This record gives sequence, C-alpha cells and structure tokens, in this order.
Amino acid sequence: MFILNQQNSIANHFLAELRDIHRQKDRLRFRKNLERLGEIMAYEISRELEYQPSSIESPFQKVEVSLITQQPVIITVMRASIPFYQGVLNFFDGADSGFVGAFRKELENKEAPVEIDLKYIAAPSINNRYVIIVDPMLATGKSFVQSINNLLSNNGTPTEIHIASVIATPEGIDHIRQNLKVPHRFWTCALDEELNAHSYIIPGLGDAGDLAFGPKL
Repeated sequence: MFILNQQNSIANHFLAELRDIHRQKDRLRFRKNLERLGEIMAYEISRELEYQPSSIESPFQKVEVSLITQQPVIITVMRASIPFYQGVLNFFDGADSGFVGAFRKELENKEAPVEIDLKYIAAPSINNRYVIIVDPMLATGKSFVQSINNLLSNNGTPTEIHIASVIATPEGIDHIRQNLKVPHRFWTCALDEELNAHSYIIPGLGDAGDLAFGPKL
C-alpha cells in the first residue's frame, strides 16, 4: 500500500488546502488541488506498470527508451472524483476510460449499515488490462467493491487493479481486501484515523463532491 503523505513533498500542501475549511470556500482551488494530486498519483502508479524497450528518432540519431507496454483503463466513480480523475488522465493521456455512478442510499434509519446504489456504468473491456479506479474518498469501501464486481461480471478480468484515493480509512481498506478476489493495490494520499458512527471519514475533509461542485439536494 502506497501512502503519499508518509514522505515530505509539495503534495502535502495540496492535501492541507483540501482539508482547510477556509481554503475550501474556493471551489476552483479545491478542484485544482484534487487534479494536482491525481497527477502525482498517476506518476507514482506509472512506476509499477509494464514497460518495453523502444526506439525513437531524435534530430541526430536513434534513442533507446522504455515506454509503457499498454495504456491502463481509468475508471472514475462520479461525481466527486471528476477532478481527481482528470489529473490521472492528464498523465495517462492515451488511456481508455470508464464511468460509474454510485452513491450512498439515504436511509430513514441512520444507524443502519451504509448501502450503495449503483445506477450507471459505461466502461470498455478491462480484460487483461491494468485498471486504475479513482475516487477521492475511500470510506467504507463498499462503492469500490460493488463497482469492481460489476465490471468483473460484464467487462472482463483485469491483470491488476490499482485503487487510487485522496483519503482512505483502515475500515475501507479492510473491506476491500476481504471482498475483492482479483489482484489489487492501494494508492492513497492519506490514511485517516477511522469512520465515525455515520460512516464518514475522520478527520477527512467533508463532502468532496459538494466542495468541488456545490451542494446537492
């Protein structure tokens, strides 16, 4: 598991601004910081993909380089993940993309376990491909599991899945590990303390979708 803020880098400034209740009032900056962290995470993930030797023509002679064997498939869980996804796509600019509409059901019993409603999936084949599934908030992990299992049933079996988030919880990581049966790795900018009684990340940063795009009804 890769945790970005375990080492000092400029990424910690972007993450700090995402959490800061005063900086959060600037939606443009909030989205931009999500995008920046997506770019950083894409770079880190790129180091683990398969490469092959290639030759290119420079102005004076051929140059031997190592290039990615195959671009990954990037799956984004809407809506909060769109800026984070854009950052990943900026680096993997030749990648195929898929889109998932998954959200928490609003239950009358606030003490009941969180349920995920999966309304929409549009994705290419992921068979024998490296898949990067991105969602800034890995809370319970249920939306990741439900989305991935749906993809496995309808879109093929990937070589490996890279699960990328901005903030994750130990509970969410454990839930995915227990329920996902294909090879996968975790990439997050921060591993926070816990989920509270209502399954929100503590300390977290609030509702990423609302902060990026405005409150929903």
